[in-house]
Amino acid sequence: MRQTSDTAGSGRISKRARIWNGARIVAGFIVIIVGLLLSLPGIPGPGLAIAVLGLAMLAPHFEWAQRLQDWGKRKLEQAKARVRNRRKTPGA
Repeated sequence: MRQTSDTAGSGRISKRARIWNGARIVAGFIVIIVGLLLSLPGIPGPGLAIAVLGLAMLAPHFEWAQRLQDWGKRKLEQAKARVRNRRKTPGA
């Protein structure tokens, strides 16, 4: 976990900071679950976008979430590069 103003100096996290961290983690998992449910066929809504938001909420707290978020960013950049290259190619 990153060192914040709550942990600076003493190395201990205040009770209030622990409560907020716990609340953010629970909210992140809930947002991911809601996003995945909304991404099911036949259910309208921006499901995957909401799931990505939940992942962003969890990334500061969990290394696996940060790695997954970084992987997604790399894939998005690759997809954008492919689209740009297709537009530049004449006759494609």
